Amino acid sequence: MLNQVADTVTSVNVSKVTKMPGPAEDDGLPIKMLNDRILVQIDDEDGERRSTGGILIPATAQMGKRLAWAEIVAVGPNVRSMEVADRVLFNPEDRYEVEVRGLDYIILRERDIHAVASKRLEEGSTGLYL
Repeated sequence: MLNQVADTVTSVNVSKVTKMPGPAEDDGLPIKMLNDRILVQIDDEDGERRSTGGILIPATAQMGKRLAWAEIVAVGPNVRSMEVADRVLFNPEDRYEVEVRGLDYIILRERDIHAVASKRLEEGSTGLYL
C-alpha cells in the first residue's frame, strides 16, 4: 500500500515538471512553476516588421500599446485554461523576465492572459468560464 502511494506521488510530481532546453538538449534544467504562474517564450523579433500590405516598419517606429503572442513552456498546477505549447496573447508591459541557460523567458499570471490559441480549442470548446 505504501509503495502504491509513493508511486502515485512520484508520478504526480514528475507530470508538473518541465524540462527546459539548454545549450545542449541533454543538459536541460527541470523547472516546476508554482500556483497560477505561466512561463512563456516570445518569438524572436528582429525589430523590423512588415505590414499586411508589405510595407516595412522599422524597429525605431513608435508603437502604441501593442499586445504580444508567446508560446507556453511551463504552467503551474493552478492554471485552468492553458497547456504547454499553447500560444497566449498578453501585454508585454506587464511581465517579469528571466534568463534560463542563456534563453530569455517571461513569467506571467493566468489573469494577465487576454487570449489563448490552440488546436484543441477547435474541438467544440466555447472558451467561456461559467
